[in-house]
Amino acid sequence: MSQGNLPDDPNPAVASDARAVRLLDELIRRAADKRASDIHIEPRQGRYRVRLRVDGVMVDDQPWPTDLSRLVLNRIKVLARMDITERRLPQDGMFSTRLALGKVLSVRASSFPALHGEKLVLRLLLGGKLLGLGELGLDDSQVQSFRSMSRRLGGLVVVTGPTGAGKTSTLYAMLRELDTRRRTVVTLEDPIEIEMQGVTQGQINPKVGFDFARGLRSILRQDPDVILVGEMRDAETARIAVQASLTGHLVLSTLHTSSVPETVTRLIDMGLERYVVAGALLGVVAQRLVRRVCAACRGLVEPDRLARLRAEVGFALPDGAGMTQGAGCEACLQTGFSGRTGIFEVVEVDDGFREIIKADGGGPAVRRLLKDRGVPTLRRAGVPLLQQGQTSLEELLRMT
Repeated sequence: MSQGNLPDDPNPAVASDARAVRLLDELIRRAADKRASDIHIEPRQGRYRVRLRVDGVMVDDQPWPTDLSRLVLNRIKVLARMDITERRLPQDGMFSTRLALGKVLSVRASSFPALHGEKLVLRLLLGGKLLGLGELGLDDSQVQSFRSMSRRLGGLVVVTGPTGAGKTSTLYAMLRELDTRRRTVVTLEDPIEIEMQGVTQGQINPKVGFDFARGLRSILRQDPDVILVGEMRDAETARIAVQASLTGHLVLSTLHTSSVPETVTRLIDMGLERYVVAGALLGVVAQRLVRRVCAACRGLVEPDRLARLRAEVGFALPDGAGMTQGAGCEACLQTGFSGRTGIFEVVEVDDGFREIIKADGGGPAVRRLLKDRGVPTLRRAGVPLLQQGQTSLEELLRMT
Protein backbone atom coordinates (compact mmCIF):
# COMPACT_ATOMS: atom_id res chain seq x y z
CA MET A 1 0.00 0.00 0.00
CA SER A 2 2.79 2.41 0.90
CA GLN A 3 4.78 4.18 -1.76
CA GLY A 4 7.84 4.43 0.49
CA ASN A 5 9.86 7.59 1.11
CA LEU A 6 9.11 9.97 -1.71
CA PRO A 7 11.29 12.96 -2.55
CA ASP A 8 9.91 16.44 -2.06
CA ASP A 9 7.70 17.41 -4.98
CA PRO A 10 7.47 21.02 -6.15
CA ASN A 11 3.73 20.49 -6.69
CA PRO A 12 2.02 21.10 -3.28
CA ALA A 13 -0.94 18.86 -4.16
CA VAL A 14 1.33 15.92 -4.99
CA ALA A 15 3.35 16.50 -1.81
CA SER A 16 0.17 16.56 0.30
CA ASP A 17 -1.05 13.32 -1.30
CA ALA A 18 2.28 11.66 -0.49
CA ARG A 19 2.05 12.84 3.15
CA ALA A 20 -1.48 11.44 3.39
CA VAL A 21 -0.29 8.07 2.08
CA ARG A 22 2.51 7.96 4.65
CA LEU A 23 0.20 9.07 7.47
CA LEU A 24 -2.28 6.26 6.76
CA ASP A 25 0.50 3.68 6.39
CA GLU A 26 2.01 4.73 9.72
CA LEU A 27 -1.38 4.70 11.46
CA ILE A 28 -2.20 1.15 10.32
CA ARG A 29 1.29 -0.10 11.14
CA ARG A 30 1.17 1.53 14.59
CA ALA A 31 -2.27 0.06 15.29
CA ALA A 32 -1.10 -3.43 14.29
CA ASP A 33 1.96 -3.11 16.55
CA LYS A 34 -0.34 -2.24 19.47
CA ARG A 35 -2.57 -5.27 18.76
CA ALA A 36 -5.53 -3.02 17.95
CA SER A 37 -8.61 -4.66 16.48
CA ASP A 38 -10.14 -1.41 15.18
CA ILE A 39 -9.17 2.14 14.24
CA HIS A 40 -11.81 4.83 14.82
CA ILE A 41 -11.44 8.09 12.87
CA GLU A 42 -13.97 10.45 14.41
CA PRO A 43 -14.93 13.92 13.16
CA ARG A 44 -15.01 16.75 15.66
CA GLN A 45 -15.58 20.42 14.98
CA GLY A 46 -12.57 21.53 12.96
CA ARG A 47 -10.51 18.38 13.56
CA TYR A 48 -10.47 14.58 13.60
CA ARG A 49 -9.83 12.39 16.63
CA VAL A 50 -8.15 9.00 16.16
CA ARG A 51 -8.60 6.17 18.64
CA LEU A 52 -7.66 2.49 18.71
CA ARG A 53 -9.53 -0.42 20.25
CA VAL A 54 -6.93 -2.45 22.13
CA ASP A 55 -7.99 -5.47 24.20
CA GLY A 56 -11.59 -4.33 23.76
CA VAL A 57 -11.08 -0.81 25.15
CA MET A 58 -10.61 2.50 23.32
CA VAL A 59 -7.26 4.33 23.69
CA ASP A 60 -6.25 7.63 22.09
CA ASP A 61 -3.77 7.68 19.24
CA GLN A 62 -1.68 10.52 17.87
CA PRO A 63 -3.68 13.53 16.61
CA TRP A 64 -3.86 14.17 12.87
CA PRO A 65 -2.76 17.26 10.98
CA THR A 66 -6.08 18.94 10.19
CA ASP A 67 -5.05 19.92 6.66
CA LEU A 68 -4.52 16.25 5.71
CA SER A 69 -7.70 14.78 7.19
CA ARG A 70 -9.80 14.84 4.04
CA LEU A 71 -6.92 13.50 1.94
CA VAL A 72 -6.43 10.55 4.30
CA LEU A 73 -10.16 9.80 4.33
CA ASN A 74 -10.23 9.87 0.54
CA ARG A 75 -7.20 7.59 0.45
CA ILE A 76 -9.04 5.05 2.61
CA LYS A 77 -12.16 5.26 0.46
CA VAL A 78 -10.18 4.79 -2.76
CA LEU A 79 -8.38 1.72 -1.36
CA ALA A 80 -11.69 0.26 -0.13
CA ARG A 81 -13.39 1.00 -3.48
CA MET A 82 -15.88 3.43 -1.99
CA ASP A 83 -17.29 6.47 -3.75
CA ILE A 84 -15.19 9.43 -2.56
CA THR A 85 -17.85 11.91 -3.70
CA GLU A 86 -20.59 10.29 -1.58
CA ARG A 87 -20.56 11.66 1.96
CA ARG A 88 -24.26 11.51 2.76
CA LEU A 89 -24.72 7.73 2.89
CA PRO A 90 -22.89 4.96 4.79
CA GLN A 91 -20.48 2.88 2.74
CA ASP A 92 -18.24 -0.11 3.35
CA GLY A 93 -15.38 -1.85 1.60
CA MET A 94 -12.19 -3.79 2.08
CA PHE A 95 -8.50 -3.64 1.20
CA SER A 96 -5.27 -5.28 2.29
CA THR A 97 -1.75 -4.13 3.04
CA ARG A 98 1.54 -5.84 3.76
CA LEU A 99 3.28 -5.40 7.10
CA ALA A 100 6.78 -6.31 8.21
CA LEU A 101 7.99 -9.89 7.69
CA GLY A 102 5.55 -10.32 4.81
CA LYS A 103 2.40 -10.46 6.95
CA VAL A 104 -0.76 -9.46 5.10
CA LEU A 105 -3.30 -7.37 6.99
CA SER A 106 -6.89 -7.26 5.72
CA VAL A 107 -8.76 -4.05 6.53
CA ARG A 108 -12.55 -3.69 6.52
CA ALA A 109 -13.54 -0.04 6.18
CA SER A 110 -16.94 1.48 6.91
CA SER A 111 -18.06 5.12 6.77
CA PHE A 112 -20.90 6.84 8.61
CA PRO A 113 -22.15 10.39 7.97
CA ALA A 114 -22.05 12.33 11.27
CA LEU A 115 -22.68 15.90 12.42
CA HIS A 116 -19.19 17.24 11.67
CA GLY A 117 -18.23 14.92 8.79
CA GLU A 118 -17.72 11.25 8.03
CA LYS A 119 -16.66 8.81 10.70
CA LEU A 120 -14.56 5.91 9.42
CA VAL A 121 -13.85 2.68 11.26
CA LEU A 122 -11.17 0.27 10.08
CA ARG A 123 -11.41 -3.32 11.33
CA LEU A 124 -7.97 -4.94 11.24
CA LEU A 125 -7.91 -8.63 10.41
CA LEU A 126 -4.41 -10.04 10.70
CA GLY A 127 -4.46 -13.72 9.82
CA GLY A 128 -2.99 -15.21 12.97
CA LYS A 129 -2.41 -18.71 14.23
CA LEU A 130 -5.31 -20.97 15.05
CA LEU A 131 -5.71 -21.44 18.79
CA GLY A 132 -6.37 -24.87 20.24
CA LEU A 133 -9.06 -25.52 22.84
CA GLY A 134 -6.40 -25.62 25.55
CA GLU A 135 -5.23 -22.10 24.66
CA LEU A 136 -8.58 -20.33 25.03
CA GLY A 137 -8.80 -20.33 28.83
CA LEU A 138 -11.05 -23.40 29.16
CA ASP A 139 -10.57 -25.74 32.10
CA ASP A 140 -10.02 -29.47 31.56
CA SER A 141 -13.68 -30.45 31.96
CA GLN A 142 -14.76 -27.77 29.49
CA VAL A 143 -12.19 -28.96 26.93
CA GLN A 144 -13.58 -32.48 27.26
CA SER A 145 -17.12 -31.17 26.71
CA PHE A 146 -16.03 -29.46 23.49
CA ARG A 147 -14.30 -32.59 22.26
CA SER A 148 -17.35 -34.70 23.07
CA MET A 149 -19.58 -32.35 21.06
CA SER A 150 -17.16 -32.24 18.12
CA ARG A 151 -17.37 -36.03 17.77
CA ARG A 152 -21.13 -36.00 17.31
CA LEU A 153 -22.53 -36.59 13.82
CA GLY A 154 -25.44 -34.16 14.13
CA GLY A 155 -26.76 -31.39 16.31
CA LEU A 156 -26.34 -27.67 16.96
CA VAL A 157 -23.64 -26.05 19.07
CA VAL A 158 -24.19 -22.34 19.79
CA VAL A 159 -21.46 -20.03 21.08
CA THR A 160 -22.85 -16.83 22.53
CA GLY A 161 -21.58 -13.50 23.80
CA PRO A 162 -21.29 -9.85 22.77
CA THR A 163 -19.28 -8.55 19.81
CA GLY A 164 -15.58 -9.00 20.48
CA ALA A 165 -16.03 -11.86 22.97
CA GLY A 166 -13.88 -14.27 20.95
CA LYS A 167 -16.70 -16.46 19.62
CA THR A 168 -15.04 -17.01 16.23
CA SER A 169 -11.79 -18.14 17.87
CA THR A 170 -13.76 -20.69 19.87
CA LEU A 171 -15.48 -22.04 16.76
CA TYR A 172 -12.16 -22.24 14.91
CA ALA A 173 -10.63 -24.12 17.85
CA MET A 174 -13.51 -26.59 17.69
CA LEU A 175 -12.93 -27.08 13.95
CA ARG A 176 -9.31 -27.98 14.76
CA GLU A 177 -10.62 -30.99 16.67
CA LEU A 178 -12.28 -32.42 13.56
CA ASP A 179 -10.76 -35.03 11.26
CA THR A 180 -11.10 -33.09 8.01
CA ARG A 181 -9.75 -36.04 6.01
CA ARG A 182 -12.87 -38.08 6.76
CA ARG A 183 -15.42 -35.31 7.27
CA THR A 184 -16.41 -32.54 4.88
CA VAL A 185 -16.37 -29.16 6.61
CA VAL A 186 -17.86 -26.03 5.02
CA THR A 187 -18.05 -22.58 6.61
CA LEU A 188 -20.06 -19.44 5.90
CA GLU A 189 -18.39 -16.41 7.48
CA ASP A 190 -18.41 -12.62 7.60
CA PRO A 191 -15.48 -12.20 7.20
CA ILE A 192 -13.08 -15.13 6.87
CA GLU A 193 -10.60 -14.29 9.62
CA ILE A 194 -8.12 -17.16 9.34
CA GLU A 195 -7.59 -19.55 6.44
CA MET A 196 -7.90 -23.17 7.54
CA GLN A 197 -6.37 -26.15 5.80
CA GLY A 198 -8.81 -28.91 4.87
CA VAL A 199 -11.87 -26.67 5.27
CA THR A 200 -13.97 -25.08 2.50
CA GLN A 201 -14.54 -21.51 3.64
CA GLY A 202 -17.12 -19.16 2.16
CA GLN A 203 -17.74 -15.47 2.81
CA ILE A 204 -21.13 -13.81 2.50
CA ASN A 205 -21.66 -10.88 0.15
CA PRO A 206 -24.96 -9.12 0.94
CA LYS A 207 -24.44 -6.63 -1.90
CA VAL A 208 -25.17 -9.39 -4.42
CA GLY A 209 -27.78 -11.16 -2.28
CA PHE A 210 -25.43 -13.81 -0.88
CA ASP A 211 -26.46 -13.68 2.78
CA PHE A 212 -26.29 -16.30 5.54
CA ALA A 213 -29.69 -17.83 4.72
CA ARG A 214 -28.99 -18.18 0.99
CA GLY A 215 -25.47 -19.43 1.59
CA LEU A 216 -26.64 -22.00 4.10
CA ARG A 217 -29.24 -23.38 1.70
CA SER A 218 -26.50 -23.71 -0.92
CA ILE A 219 -24.12 -25.46 1.49
CA LEU A 220 -26.74 -28.12 2.20
CA ARG A 221 -26.55 -29.10 -1.47
CA GLN A 222 -22.77 -29.60 -1.13
CA ASP A 223 -22.99 -32.82 0.93
CA PRO A 224 -21.36 -31.41 4.09
CA ASP A 225 -20.76 -33.27 7.36
CA VAL A 226 -19.99 -30.16 9.44
CA ILE A 227 -21.25 -26.63 8.83
CA LEU A 228 -20.00 -23.47 10.52
CA VAL A 229 -22.41 -20.54 10.22
CA GLY A 230 -20.71 -17.36 11.40
CA GLU A 231 -23.89 -15.96 12.97
CA MET A 232 -27.60 -16.73 13.09
CA ARG A 233 -28.73 -13.16 12.48
CA ASP A 234 -32.34 -13.78 11.54
CA ALA A 235 -35.16 -16.27 11.94
CA GLU A 236 -34.68 -17.79 8.48
CA THR A 237 -31.00 -18.56 9.03
CA ALA A 238 -31.77 -20.02 12.48
CA ARG A 239 -34.54 -22.20 11.05
CA ILE A 240 -32.32 -23.59 8.26
CA ALA A 241 -29.41 -24.18 10.68
CA VAL A 242 -31.64 -26.03 13.14
CA GLN A 243 -33.20 -28.16 10.41
CA ALA A 244 -29.72 -29.02 9.12
CA SER A 245 -28.66 -30.09 12.61
CA LEU A 246 -31.68 -32.38 12.84
CA THR A 247 -30.88 -34.12 9.54
CA GLY A 248 -27.41 -35.47 10.26
CA HIS A 249 -25.19 -32.37 10.14
CA LEU A 250 -23.05 -30.98 12.95
CA VAL A 251 -23.78 -27.24 12.88
CA LEU A 252 -21.67 -24.67 14.75
CA SER A 253 -22.87 -21.09 15.02
CA THR A 254 -23.11 -17.98 17.21
CA LEU A 255 -25.78 -15.75 18.70
CA HIS A 256 -25.57 -12.35 20.35
CA THR A 257 -27.00 -13.25 23.75
CA SER A 258 -25.40 -12.90 27.16
CA SER A 259 -25.90 -16.33 28.79
CA VAL A 260 -26.94 -19.94 28.25
CA PRO A 261 -30.54 -19.43 29.47
CA GLU A 262 -30.97 -16.36 27.24
CA THR A 263 -29.73 -18.34 24.24
CA VAL A 264 -32.50 -20.91 24.63
CA THR A 265 -35.07 -18.13 25.02
CA ARG A 266 -33.71 -16.31 21.97
CA LEU A 267 -34.00 -19.37 19.71
CA ILE A 268 -37.63 -19.82 20.75
CA ASP A 269 -38.32 -16.10 20.28
CA MET A 270 -37.00 -16.45 16.70
CA GLY A 271 -40.04 -18.61 15.94
CA LEU A 272 -38.62 -22.09 16.54
CA GLU A 273 -40.80 -24.57 18.39
CA ARG A 274 -39.59 -25.63 21.83
CA TYR A 275 -39.45 -29.31 20.89
CA VAL A 276 -37.38 -28.45 17.78
CA VAL A 277 -34.87 -26.45 19.83
CA ALA A 278 -34.71 -29.25 22.39
CA GLY A 279 -34.05 -31.85 19.70
CA ALA A 280 -31.42 -29.80 17.88
CA LEU A 281 -29.21 -28.46 20.67
CA LEU A 282 -26.03 -30.35 21.54
CA GLY A 283 -24.48 -27.60 23.60
CA VAL A 284 -24.46 -23.91 24.43
CA VAL A 285 -21.34 -21.92 25.32
CA ALA A 286 -21.42 -18.43 26.81
CA GLN A 287 -18.13 -16.57 26.94
CA ARG A 288 -16.35 -13.29 27.61
CA LEU A 289 -12.81 -12.01 27.13
CA VAL A 290 -11.27 -10.39 30.20
CA ARG A 291 -8.09 -8.36 30.10
CA ARG A 292 -4.92 -9.66 31.73
CA VAL A 293 -3.15 -7.48 34.29
CA CYS A 294 0.02 -5.99 32.81
CA ALA A 295 3.08 -7.78 34.20
CA ALA A 296 5.20 -4.62 33.91
CA CYS A 297 3.05 -2.51 36.28
CA ARG A 298 1.33 -5.16 38.41
CA GLY A 299 0.48 -4.05 41.95
CA LEU A 300 -2.02 -4.42 44.77
CA VAL A 301 -5.47 -2.85 45.07
CA GLU A 302 -5.90 -0.34 47.89
CA PRO A 303 -7.68 -2.16 50.78
CA ASP A 304 -10.74 0.10 51.01
CA ARG A 305 -11.31 -0.10 47.25
CA LEU A 306 -10.88 -3.88 47.33
CA ALA A 307 -13.53 -4.16 50.04
CA ARG A 308 -15.99 -2.10 47.98
CA LEU A 309 -15.40 -4.20 44.88
CA ARG A 310 -15.76 -7.48 46.76
CA ALA A 311 -19.12 -6.29 48.08
CA GLU A 312 -20.38 -5.92 44.48
CA VAL A 313 -19.64 -9.51 43.48
CA GLY A 314 -22.79 -11.07 44.92
CA PHE A 315 -21.08 -14.08 46.51
CA ALA A 316 -18.15 -14.72 48.85
CA LEU A 317 -14.71 -14.70 47.24
CA PRO A 318 -11.77 -16.79 48.46
CA ASP A 319 -9.24 -14.92 50.58
CA GLY A 320 -6.75 -13.05 48.42
CA ALA A 321 -8.85 -13.15 45.24
CA GLY A 322 -8.95 -9.85 43.35
CA MET A 323 -6.02 -8.14 45.05
CA THR A 324 -4.08 -7.54 41.81
CA GLN A 325 -4.35 -4.57 39.45
CA GLY A 326 -2.18 -2.75 36.93
CA ALA A 327 -1.08 0.82 37.59
CA GLY A 328 -0.66 1.73 33.91
CA CYS A 329 2.63 2.13 32.08
CA GLU A 330 4.07 2.69 28.62
CA ALA A 331 4.08 -1.04 27.88
CA CYS A 332 0.30 -1.32 28.34
CA LEU A 333 -0.59 2.11 26.88
CA GLN A 334 -1.44 3.31 30.43
CA THR A 335 -4.37 0.88 30.69
CA GLY A 336 -2.96 -1.48 33.32
CA PHE A 337 -3.71 -4.49 31.10
CA SER A 338 -1.99 -6.39 28.30
CA GLY A 339 -3.68 -9.19 26.38
CA ARG A 340 -6.90 -11.09 27.13
CA THR A 341 -8.09 -14.53 28.10
CA GLY A 342 -11.49 -16.19 28.06
CA ILE A 343 -13.99 -17.20 30.71
CA PHE A 344 -16.64 -19.72 29.73
CA GLU A 345 -19.96 -21.26 30.69
CA VAL A 346 -20.05 -24.58 28.81
CA VAL A 347 -23.24 -26.65 28.93
CA GLU A 348 -23.84 -29.95 27.13
CA VAL A 349 -27.54 -30.47 26.50
CA ASP A 350 -28.72 -33.82 27.86
CA ASP A 351 -32.16 -35.42 28.18
CA GLY A 352 -32.97 -33.59 31.41
CA PHE A 353 -32.11 -30.24 29.81
CA ARG A 354 -34.23 -31.11 26.77
CA GLU A 355 -37.25 -31.88 28.96
CA ILE A 356 -36.94 -28.46 30.60
CA ILE A 357 -36.84 -26.78 27.17
CA LYS A 358 -39.87 -28.72 25.94
CA ALA A 359 -41.91 -28.09 29.09
CA ASP A 360 -41.00 -24.46 29.72
CA GLY A 361 -38.19 -23.11 27.55
CA GLY A 362 -37.92 -19.97 29.62
CA GLY A 363 -34.71 -18.54 30.98
CA PRO A 364 -35.62 -18.88 34.70
CA ALA A 365 -36.29 -22.62 34.40
CA VAL A 366 -33.00 -23.19 32.56
CA ARG A 367 -31.17 -21.02 35.08
CA ARG A 368 -32.53 -23.09 38.00
CA LEU A 369 -31.47 -26.29 36.25
CA LEU A 370 -27.91 -25.05 35.75
CA LYS A 371 -27.70 -23.87 39.36
CA ASP A 372 -28.95 -27.24 40.64
CA ARG A 373 -26.27 -28.95 38.53
CA GLY A 374 -23.53 -26.70 39.83
CA VAL A 375 -22.69 -25.12 36.46
CA PRO A 376 -20.77 -21.92 37.31
CA THR A 377 -21.94 -18.58 35.96
CA LEU A 378 -19.46 -16.51 33.96
CA ARG A 379 -18.64 -14.41 37.03
CA ARG A 380 -17.92 -17.50 39.12
CA ALA A 381 -15.90 -18.97 36.24
CA GLY A 382 -13.61 -15.95 36.47
CA VAL A 383 -12.71 -16.47 40.13
CA PRO A 384 -9.68 -18.72 39.41
CA LEU A 385 -8.23 -15.90 37.29
CA LEU A 386 -8.60 -13.58 40.28
CA GLN A 387 -6.86 -16.06 42.54
CA GLN A 388 -3.99 -16.38 40.06
CA GLY A 389 -3.69 -12.59 39.70
CA GLN A 390 -4.30 -12.82 35.94
CA THR A 391 -7.13 -10.29 35.89
CA SER A 392 -8.56 -7.67 38.23
CA LEU A 393 -11.79 -7.76 40.21
CA GLU A 394 -12.88 -4.53 38.55
CA GLU A 395 -12.37 -6.09 35.10
CA LEU A 396 -14.35 -9.22 36.03
CA LEU A 397 -17.24 -7.09 37.34
CA ARG A 398 -17.14 -4.99 34.17
CA MET A 399 -17.37 -7.97 31.83
CA THR A 400 -19.91 -10.07 33.74
